[in-house]
Amino acid sequence: MQFLPFPNIEQLETKAVLKKAMLANRALAELKGVVGTIPNEAILINTLALQEAKNSSAIENIVTTHDELFKAELSDEHFVSLATKEVQNYNQALKAAFEHVRTQRIILLRDILAIQEILEQNKAGLRRLPGTSLKNNLGEIIYTPPQHADDVQNLMSNLVEFINNNALSDLDPLVKMAIIHHQFESIHPFYDGNGRTGRILNILYLVAQDLLDLPVLYLSHYLIKNKQDYYRYIQEVRDTGNWENWLIYMLDGVTQTAQSSIILVNEIKKLMQHYKHKIRTELPKIYQQELLNNLFNHPYTKIEFIMNELNVSRLTATSYLNELVNIGVLEKEKIGRSNYYINRPLFELFLNRD
Repeated sequence: MQFLPFPNIEQLETKAVLKKAMLANRALAELKGVVGTIPNEAILINTLALQEAKNSSAIENIVTTHDELFKAELSDEHFVSLATKEVQNYNQALKAAFEHVRTQRIILLRDILAIQEILEQNKAGLRRLPGTSLKNNLGEIIYTPPQHADDVQNLMSNLVEFINNNALSDLDPLVKMAIIHHQFESIHPFYDGNGRTGRILNILYLVAQDLLDLPVLYLSHYLIKNKQDYYRYIQEVRDTGNWENWLIYMLDGVTQTAQSSIILVNEIKKLMQHYKHKIRTELPKIYQQELLNNLFNHPYTKIEFIMNELNVSRLTATSYLNELVNIGVLEKEKIGRSNYYINRPLFELFLNRD
């Protein structure tokens, strides 16, 4: 297994790979444009990022449901399963890293360490002790990553340099993203959380390279549906040095995910327009853009969210929500001693993506 920098890296861009890269870049550019038509970026960050967190975690057999996730966002008092809490940690790690990368346009080792720290809720940092190996379902060792602490540190430093220094190669950025992901997973720098950290890096790299403005590429949705191929092609590179299948697999993932995300964002936009027209027509006295944004920032909302985001009293917030229930925009349900309000059509958009 070769680690960066390795010679003749540009030769990885075969004719088949470049063809796939062209399609992936086109789809990603279209997604970036469509995302820009949503007036409030928090709507997509708070919803699509959560879907990415859910699916990326599911690859590691950390499974929760949309219902559990949205309910967990409502209140710290609500019972949250361990799996749901881990997905929330993923979502927090992605958002925190995104806010830094969008400003600095650079991904530092400390950013990667911070992601893993939030995911695992510890400060274990880079591996320092030998003994880590990757096994298949039969318990057989299929790959042994670098064992010594100095090697792990040096390889991560090399990888971070490769991520940020575009002068090191003329690779298409999406090809480079796939190589970065493979190299990170092969270095396997942490005791735990490598897969999820690596998948967050995919999104951050696209933002750092200005290929996306927001972390909305739903790539883990593709990876979990093609989970066996994901691990098979990663291992094929290690065993044979054949990169083409892995690169094509990842580029296909970008294309398919971008196309699917375009459809989803357009459906969200269409639903927002429908809600806007309905509320302005039937409840003109309470309509305001902040109220509409709230219903899409939080597929499950509550009185306190309305109070805080619209700066209104509890009585007014309760009145708004009940009026929205009366015209069929929201559904009202009780959780514990509190009421919560569901934007059911928005919830169904995400449910139907699984």
